Amino acid sequence: MENRASQNLAILIDDYLPNSTKVASKMMHELAIELSARGYTVDVITPIIRKGNSSNFKTERFVIDQINVFKFDSGEIKEATKVVRLVNELLMPYRALFSFYRHFVSRKYRYVITYSPSIFWYPLVYFFRYFFKTKSYLVLRDFFPQWVIDSGIIKENSLITKFLQWHEKRNYLAFDTIGIQSPKNLIWFQDKYKKLNLQSELLYNWVTPSDTYVNSKKKTRNQFRSKYNLLSKLIFFYGGNIGHAQDMKNLLFLAEQMLVEKEVFFVFIGSGDEVDLVKETIQNQKLKNTLYLESVSQNDYMNILSEVDVGLFSLSPHHSTHNFPGKILSYCQMGLPILGAVNPGNDIIQVIEGSGSGKISIAGDSDTLFQNAKLFLDSKFRKQMSKNSLKLMDDYFSTSKSAETIINALN
Repeated sequence: MENRASQNLAILIDDYLPNSTKVASKMMHELAIELSARGYTVDVITPIIRKGNSSNFKTERFVIDQINVFKFDSGEIKEATKVVRLVNELLMPYRALFSFYRHFVSRKYRYVITYSPSIFWYPLVYFFRYFFKTKSYLVLRDFFPQWVIDSGIIKENSLITKFLQWHEKRNYLAFDTIGIQSPKNLIWFQDKYKKLNLQSELLYNWVTPSDTYVNSKKKTRNQFRSKYNLLSKLIFFYGGNIGHAQDMKNLLFLAEQMLVEKEVFFVFIGSGDEVDLVKETIQNQKLKNTLYLESVSQNDYMNILSEVDVGLFSLSPHHSTHNFPGKILSYCQMGLPILGAVNPGNDIIQVIEGSGSGKISIAGDSDTLFQNAKLFLDSKFRKQMSKNSLKLMDDYFSTSKSAETIINALN
């Protein structure tokens, strides 16, 4: 190991613990802990997530699990209107630099790892590279703005699309190596951006084994089930972003079809631009077997996962890329069998079906999704899928393996 100063490493992400409920924040925190255990001094640079007006230039500094967290005020982002969010994300790297300039200069980071989305961190990455010769790695998960185009939210040839694509390319060019989350996504990315001569590689999402799973099997608490009178129910659970990219109508229609199965209950937890759709559908379709709850803390989320039976996910059929939802990591971490629907040709079909950890259908094929869901009524079927789900985590989604991949690229 080199001298201590040469091991300073920055992580840039737009949403982080302790207040974040996003899987990405948990995933990057687990990476930070793994890197710290390997001898790196890790600083996480992230905005303060606020709602409404906020005071300018406010900062927060604290430590979580030996990870230094530096938060700066970047206004409203996650719950903001599209225009406000765009402006605040554009200003985000400059506000970070203004807030912690002296600290950055003292650290002289040897490495920087950035999580995307957002696509707007690159000015700060260029600053590190120019002044400190920092090696850079981009953990690229969603192809933005491509998925927004695929969803029909913006038009492919519009001015806003051109504006976002310009920043997207500047973002990619700022990094020595870019980690893509699935084999087909990697092929798609390399073909689409081959003129940029980018260095890219396969980097699966990752998760660290959870003691919560083991403890939950030793002692059944049933706090969540008792609170909502679900002690006798078979719970299908969806947790995470509730937006256009997730095609929530698909899962809500499944809940409606499953009304005939009196022991089945659906729980949706999360936030996003289709929350109202979920609430209205539950009310209008009289889905007495469905409950929606707002986002909860990471600890509460994992405790709830320890009490449910099946993990749900859904992707819009209009995706042209092969997104691998982060929520699947938490499902595997807790040994949950998985039921999902994805866009045609998605890598995840082979991963989940091939490992025997779940059943996947093509988004829009409601009949197959319904037939797959009925398979989970068999307790023996669920038990075998649960074992395979835990094994899938070890085989594909190891934090240690991902950290090794990133370190090798940076060096």
